[in-house]
Amino acid sequence: MTVTIEKALELIYTNTKQKSLKILPIEEALGYILAGDIIATHNLPPFDNSAMDGYAVKIEDSNKCVRVTCTVFAGDNFMGELHHGEAIKIMTGARIPLGTQCIVPIEDTQECENGVKLPDNLVISKHVRLSGEDIKKKTKLLSRGDKIDAHQITLLASQGISHVKVFKKPRVALFASGNELKMHFEQVTDYQLYNTNTPTLLARVKELGCEVEFIGTAVDTLEDLHLHVKSALDCDIIITSGGVSVGDADFTKEAFGAFGYEILFDKVAIKPGKPTTFGKIGDKIILNLPGNPLAAALNFELFGRSIIYAMSGAKAKFINTIQAKMKNNYKVKAGRRSLLPGFFDGEHFTVCEQFAPGMVSPLGSANAFIMVDESCELIPKDAIVKIISTKFSFTTQEFKSLISQASCNSRH
Repeated sequence: MTVTIEKALELIYTNTKQKSLKILPIEEALGYILAGDIIATHNLPPFDNSAMDGYAVKIEDSNKCVRVTCTVFAGDNFMGELHHGEAIKIMTGARIPLGTQCIVPIEDTQECENGVKLPDNLVISKHVRLSGEDIKKKTKLLSRGDKIDAHQITLLASQGISHVKVFKKPRVALFASGNELKMHFEQVTDYQLYNTNTPTLLARVKELGCEVEFIGTAVDTLEDLHLHVKSALDCDIIITSGGVSVGDADFTKEAFGAFGYEILFDKVAIKPGKPTTFGKIGDKIILNLPGNPLAAALNFELFGRSIIYAMSGAKAKFINTIQAKMKNNYKVKAGRRSLLPGFFDGEHFTVCEQFAPGMVSPLGSANAFIMVDESCELIPKDAIVKIISTKFSFTTQEFKSLISQASCNSRH
């Protein structure tokens, strides 16, 4: 039975379970998904401090010559008090002395007898960083499902948090099947091909933050495929390429069937990649991609990425799009939802000049693709399209349509 792309994604999200949890030091947490909210334990800054190298002064001493009594550095535990007619020289980050009403930068003062001349019209709290103005105690800093990047680690470190609870990263097993396939480190004859799918998918899965196991390349026999499936079953996700169509040597689904494979869909109304298959063996998620390289890569971006996002524990787990303008008119062969690879330059999207399901060259030049409706025949120049990036992960908390439908000229 052929399912729509929307139904395929629904089945993926309803059948993929989140990973279990572990605790990591923040130095090792980069790229993980938080498994709990993070609440601020103290104010930041923890005390009122100076935003400038300057002088702590009183407002009523505007335009006066005041006596400099001492200097306070960042980290000093200064307990003195500022009085009228005085100034305390203070460095950036130092705690504000009791009685301070504002900070005057050094460059805004002039030397005078026994001290410094202050400018006119001093402003209360000027150049003073108040306690808690950045982060207030007991406020939520981060939420369960947030991805930890460098700047999330900034927040954690600012609170003295040394360890966090995170979702484990998905473990993905990869293998391809085909008598004609050889790995890039092997010799090929004139009737064989290099296996490009597995290295491509391995690199892409790593880019998405997963742990990866490469199981190898299986020949087109049930016996060899059984060995590869058995070797992959200790992982969370198994992704294969090849052997899922209707050819005489397409045994992949049959091989998985020996292990209790529950197929949830085995055809998608999509071009290219119709025979893409999704299912599970117990709690193991299986994605069988077509053998054609471009078809495998594009369908992974839709379905493989969605599996990984669903399992990761991320709050924003749905693929999101970016709006772009078409660089040129583009004619489309109507009849099926189509994936069109191309290049997004930050404003315009240009469909690859030449591409077909079995090609690899478009993958080197494309950085995104669009999905067009089955009724679309022409996408006009400057039409607004929804691009799906293959270089960056743009995600959202709610499922959104990925189809560039409104911009197409359709048949009637």
